[in-house]
Amino acid sequence: MLTASYAKINLFLEVLGHLDKGYHQVNTVLSSIDLFDDVKYVLTKTGPLKLWSNLPELNGADNLICRVGTHLKARYQVPFGADVRLDKRIPVAAGLGGGSSNAASAINALDQLWHLHLSQAEKHETAAMFGSDINFFLVGGTALGEDRGQRISAMSDILIDNILLVNPGIAIAAGKAYGATELPAPGETKLFDPQNPIATLFNRLEAAVRRLYPEVDSLINGIAAFGARHSMLSGSGSTCFGIFDDEVDLARCRSHYESMGYFTHVTRTISRSEYTACFRS
Repeated sequence: MLTASYAKINLFLEVLGHLDKGYHQVNTVLSSIDLFDDVKYVLTKTGPLKLWSNLPELNGADNLICRVGTHLKARYQVPFGADVRLDKRIPVAAGLGGGSSNAASAINALDQLWHLHLSQAEKHETAAMFGSDINFFLVGGTALGEDRGQRISAMSDILIDNILLVNPGIAIAAGKAYGATELPAPGETKLFDPQNPIATLFNRLEAAVRRLYPEVDSLINGIAAFGARHSMLSGSGSTCFGIFDDEVDLARCRSHYESMGYFTHVTRTISRSEYTACFRS
């Protein structure tokens, strides 16, 4: 079974307060994009779940695919195993949800491969145990994330073309970004308008990340200087993105940052129907 494990960008991220266990209450709008990892699952008659990746540092029991698989195998007393091949294209620790997407891929794929017949509620319960973004990747398309991000409500598709992703190769821990972010004063929280999404793009974490990482500040300014209609940070970063009206400006911007050795990718947001067709057996 071959699956496309899609990345996401945050079109909107407001931090509303503190929750237990170090979490933050958020209001976020996430959208799937057409950048994806390939994850191949092969059923084995016995044994554990084994993972191989083109990035050796992602092999091992700490990978979210392995953690989710080990949990499902124990909880539902699965006699089978699985061999998993992860071909990674999404930058790691980059604000694009690659690890969370892989975890959701594992929940969906192993449900089929091991004939678990999980309900959506059971899938979401498992997802919430391992991270705040994984629940979104069980839904895809465009969706609202509330509480710590795991409470997901599907939204109508917001389709945006000519998005340039640029990652400067800095790994930013989400906890550090959230910890440095000042909460908005009462009455100053931002709101997202799905009827006018570009005008209301916002990321509360961005100011703190730009302050802590001058490379990110320079990158967001640089993307704007190349003519992006809007440039901003995705999630806790370090990936930034620009939305361009002019494809020539986009190409110039991409060429500039590629010459600096940065990861770049031209992408678009995708519909929920396109997202849910990601299983390509």
